[in-house]
Amino acid sequence: MISGSKMRLDRLCKVLVLAVAFCAAPAWAFDLPELMGLLAKQKSGEARFTEQRFVHGLEGPLDASGTLSFEAPDKLVRRTLSPRTETMAVDGNTLTLSRGGRNRTLALDSMPELLGLVEAMRGTLSGDGATLQRYFKSTVTGAPSKWTLDLTPMDSRLAAQVRSIRISGRASDVLGLEMEFIGGDRSVMTISPNAPAAPATNAAPSGAAGRTTP
Repeated sequence: MISGSKMRLDRLCKVLVLAVAFCAAPAWAFDLPELMGLLAKQKSGEARFTEQRFVHGLEGPLDASGTLSFEAPDKLVRRTLSPRTETMAVDGNTLTLSRGGRNRTLALDSMPELLGLVEAMRGTLSGDGATLQRYFKSTVTGAPSKWTLDLTPMDSRLAAQVRSIRISGRASDVLGLEMEFIGGDRSVMTISPNAPAAPATNAAPSGAAGRTTP
């Protein structure tokens, strides 16, 4: 009799322990597939950026600013306005650099290290998790309202130049990009998405209301 009661008590204790553990553990974790699904909803966008590049051996950062634009699945344009005007446009596998009225066109797959950097940004903006995982070990932290995506290069040629990439954002907006390079250099970019254009209305021009035709 005592033995049976003890067994029931032991079972009850185990059930209580499991219940407490279940309640203490997070019922849901924000992960890469969910983040990619969130980002994939935004098919295009424009933003302003400011960037600071910290170069080993220089006393202060190198500052730059300009605009970014993206159109899914694979168009990305970075236009630097300061300290000098230059444009980097990516369309599929083609990279076009423009500066001082001169253009240079390159195939991205001929430069694996540059391709990896482009895909880090393009893959994130388009919500292409498969592409990101081809080049990087990916770790997501946070929640939809404030998330961080840490990327560690897996390609040896990219890893020889880039130590890590951290992309941060809110919902489907990318708000920050930090890159740490081998050798100690570091780049910090702050991104400010432009507000979506207001939809056109069919309202009558001011003063037209109540007007009658003679």
